[in-house]
Amino acid sequence: MSYPGYPPSDGYPAFPGYPPTGQESVYPPAGQYTYPAVPGGYPPAGGGIYPAAPPSAGFPGAGYPAPGGYPGAPQAGGMPPYPGGAGFGVPPAGPGFGGYPQPPAQNYAGGGPAQIPVGFPGGQAPSPMPGPPAAMVQGTQGTIRAAADFDAGRDAEILRKAMKGFGTDEQAIIDVVANRSNDQRQKIKAAFKTMYGKDLIKDLKSELSGNVEELILALFMPSTYYDAWSLRHAMKGAGTQESVLIEILCTRTNQEIREIVNCYKSEFGRDIEQDIRADTSGHFERLLISMCQGNRDENQTVDYQKAQEDAQRLYQAGEGRLGTDESCFNMVLASRSFPQLKATVEAYSRIANRDLLSSIDREFSGNVERGLKTIVQCALNRPAFFAERLYHSMKGAGTDDSTLIRIVVTRSEIDLVQIKQMFTQMYQKTLATMIASDTSGDYRRLLLAIVGQ
Repeated sequence: MSYPGYPPSDGYPAFPGYPPTGQESVYPPAGQYTYPAVPGGYPPAGGGIYPAAPPSAGFPGAGYPAPGGYPGAPQAGGMPPYPGGAGFGVPPAGPGFGGYPQPPAQNYAGGGPAQIPVGFPGGQAPSPMPGPPAAMVQGTQGTIRAAADFDAGRDAEILRKAMKGFGTDEQAIIDVVANRSNDQRQKIKAAFKTMYGKDLIKDLKSELSGNVEELILALFMPSTYYDAWSLRHAMKGAGTQESVLIEILCTRTNQEIREIVNCYKSEFGRDIEQDIRADTSGHFERLLISMCQGNRDENQTVDYQKAQEDAQRLYQAGEGRLGTDESCFNMVLASRSFPQLKATVEAYSRIANRDLLSSIDREFSGNVERGLKTIVQCALNRPAFFAERLYHSMKGAGTDDSTLIRIVVTRSEIDLVQIKQMFTQMYQKTLATMIASDTSGDYRRLLLAIVGQ
């Protein structure tokens, strides 16, 4: 079935500017830079230097273009390792957490810190783990918030006037879409059809083109549908855009993943697991199938004993043996909560005298390596992961516009504030500055309006 308020999902032509299937990649090449530190009190451990996270934080709809067949400038193929020595900026093994910045210490929700095992490696108990991201308890940390004086009919009228007659008032369209939440945009879309008997999306497509068209249509897609649509496109046709599969399936919450899976089935009439099995293989396929279950433990309380046991288990499955027990890595990284994984990373570095990201780089390769490292990075600092993706979508010759659009749109109501902060810390320039230098025209104006200056 289709969700209310949308025409059939196969009725639209393809977006312009989407990178050719199988060629998208904004994963950074090795050895680019070292992550900066931020103040705080994260317990010391051994190994990597990925920065610590600042506080971070439905779906009707279809009727958007059927995925696949997108023209556009080719992007660099493949996904090279993350920056740094052995693929992720890992310093020489040794005591301390290798420059890993330290967020303020506080207890997790659900009670005080767990009892520390007497034999905790390093001879001392770590400081209490930091609490859940502020956005989980304090509301959104997005750059876009719902407009307080929202009137769907008034906004529909503004959009109608902007597209009526000769020429298009793109600035009027930007002023509306960049300052309304996704839920409010859905109401504008419904009001437009009620008032004028016309489909807003079709009208926008007839008036816009290029990247600004893709960006505005992405903003009008319900969030879940946009993720499902992106996944479908990534697996449709020849080749597979593995980086899109990793970016979405390895970073979303349980609820988001379950909604994506259901939307994928209802809108495209396909089972996402079957499509993944048809387009991927081996341990990468198994990791993505695990992610599709949406069954990660989301308990915010850290069990230090379990973290120690999991760290030992991971060491014995990789560095501590000849060969690699890939299923052990899959089991731990696909099922433990992100706070629990953060504690496991700390314990692992004490046991192995090496950062877990470095060990994954040594034990794995290709897409499964990138998927596992993405999970660890999100456990350590999700905003920094997205900041890195954004940077490499614009770095060098050309721009990976679809990745730039996808991350800006999908994080605009979740944690784009924190992503901007990490971007500035990691690259000594603001996200807005890099967008302004890499884009132009109405496309640039709309991106900057979403990101905020």
